[in-house]
Amino acid sequence: MRTVSPPDIWVYALRLPHDPRAARVAHMTVRSVLASHGRSEVLDTVELLTSEMVTNSYLHTNGPASLRLTALADGRLRVGVWDNNPRIPAPFGRPPRDHVPPAPAHVDGGRGLRLVEEYADCWGGVSLGYGTFDRRAGKLLWFETRG
Repeated sequence: MRTVSPPDIWVYALRLPHDPRAARVAHMTVRSVLASHGRSEVLDTVELLTSEMVTNSYLHTNGPASLRLTALADGRLRVGVWDNNPRIPAPFGRPPRDHVPPAPAHVDGGRGLRLVEEYADCWGGVSLGYGTFDRRAGKLLWFETRG
């Protein structure tokens, strides 16, 4: 018996090493996947938010990350980033969600998760807790956009 998925539903997954170039690899992968599926209407937003989330993963963990892009049947696109730190940052916590405070003007960083709050249609996160033998199971943060 064969199962067939509609052409507008697809999933891509990418494992990223703990490397400062991981955000660039994620950025290029997202660009390639969305272009090949004709999803240019969400390209800039998804590319930016994915790069920010992968960068945060690199900056705030000491292990690898995973990226997953999922096109859903109703035109939504979901992007998830897993890493080994179980702490859920604002704005990804449970409702009522904390809001990300504006970064001071003189600081170079601190705006990435605020961008998620501003440009994603919805977002969330789940802590997977701590793993065994002092290895962290981590967390999954996600956001969705509509085309």
